[in-house]
Formats: sequence, structure tokens, C-alpha cells
Amino acid sequence: METHDLFGILEFLRSAERLKATSRSGFTSAGRPESVAEHTWRLCLMAMMLAPSFPDVDFAKLVKMCVIHDLGEAVHGDVPAPEQARRVAEDPSATKSDSERRDLISLLEPLPETLKAEVASLWDEYEAAKSPEARLAKALDKLETILQHTQGENPPDFDYRFNLGYGRAFTSGHPLIAMLREELDRATERRAVEADAMVEKIGREGSRCA
Repeated sequence: METHDLFGILEFLRSAERLKATSRSGFTSAGRPESVAEHTWRLCLMAMMLAPSFPDVDFAKLVKMCVIHDLGEAVHGDVPAPEQARRVAEDPSATKSDSERRDLISLLEPLPETLKAEVASLWDEYEAAKSPEARLAKALDKLETILQHTQGENPPDFDYRFNLGYGRAFTSGHPLIAMLREELDRATERRAVEADAMVEKIGREGSRCA
């Protein structure tokens, strides 16, 4: 490897480090905001755990997609799914994909051309969700997000029921994915009911104090 290529990789890695401090909409079980890097780590772990059930999927390619799928968020951060839905409802052309791809390409700029092309190609394939690896990566991405929301110490006004419809188009194919989705939907509904009860309790206590 040429020296300038190595320096370019280091520059890219320094920029990608921002994902360690880029927050997502969910919270950890300890009650602090989850980072994009933490989501990516468990997504890769999930892929590793479930890979034996998908023998026709190229595992190395799957994990690469999982590693890079949110890289563009190192530039302008994460846009929570409810906010994405709101923006699209107001303007159907306002998709997250275009702006995130521009951010990704800017982040990849220091890399050697071969690496730059590989990462961009993997990201495009993931977004298109046509290949078996991309479809599985998309499904696991949605499931990991929902899993985190069901176990996080979230704010009282957290919208759990949004997740009952979230990512459903990507989690209804393979029987194992569908089974996971059903279990996470049950956990989501339980958290929603608990949150409703807590809001009602706070309301009653507030009325007594007034």
C-alpha cells in the first residue's frame, strides 16, 4: 500500500469516528442516548448470530453492508424515522437517501479509488434492497432498532406504537425474520401499554397536586 493511500485511510477513519458520538432516537438500558456506532455494532452481532439460518447469503458482504449502512450520518447526523415520515408526508421527494449519499461520498473522499468505489457500491446495493444480502441487512437494521427501543430507558413520551408499522416491508419475508418481528411487536406493545399507564398515573398525581 502506498503511503498516501494509508494516510487517506487514516483520515477517513478519523472522520468516521464521529459516529461514536452521533446520537440516535433511542436510548440504552442505562438511560443515555444510543450512538450510531453502537447500533451498527449490535446490527453486525445480530447478523453473525443469525447467519447460519441464511446459508445462501454471502456473510462477508452482509457484514460489510451492516458496517457501512449509516456511515453518511457521520456528516449531518441521524434523522429519526418518525421525522423522516413527517418530512415525506409534507414533501414526497424529501427522502433521506439522496442527502445521506452525498454525505457518504464526501466522507469517502480521502480513500483510494478502489476502496471508495467498494463502499459506495455496497451502500447503493443496500439502499436498493434487491440482493439477498441487502434485503437481510435492511431487515436486521429495522429489527435491531425496534429491539433497542423495547429495552431502552426511553423518555415518558416515547412513541412506541410508531414501531408497530416501522420497517414492515422489510421484515415480512423469511420465516425467521417474521418470527423475530412478531416477538418484537409483542414487546413493543407491552412497552406502549406500560408507557400509557405511566402517563395516566402522572396525570392523576398532577391533578391531586393542583
